[in-house]
Amino acid sequence: QVQLVESGGGLVQAGGSLRLSCAASGRTFSSYAMGWFRQAPGKEREFVAAISWKSNTDYAHSVKGRFTVSRDNAKNTVYLQMNSLKPEDTAVYYCAADPVGYYRGSDYSNYNYWGQGTQVTVSS
Repeated sequence: QVQLVESGGGLVQAGGSLRLSCAASGRTFSSYAMGWFRQAPGKEREFVAAISWKSNTDYAHSVKGRFTVSRDNAKNTVYLQMNSLKPEDTAVYYCAADPVGYYRGSDYSNYNYWGQGTQVTVSS
């Protein structure tokens, strides 16, 4: 069992930056692929970014060039650095863990474990 706890959300003006963190429990974090997803009110959950156990990364087209996903296996933590934020980035952001390890794509059903989410609000 893996427990994930997100932090770092908040209110920011358009053009600003935030860094989300996701702390994971358990000794097998380094072998998991980790993903970030988001869900805005009235919309479906969507893929944002992912990082494999080998630190290969993938991004949604809408955030590519603005967001960066990284991991620190010594701290059991994955990060999402968000720059040049836009009002359309407003959502609850979730981190998720895939025990398979290698990146299997952006489908949220690949991820077994989820955090509780952290709210990101970008004002115009």
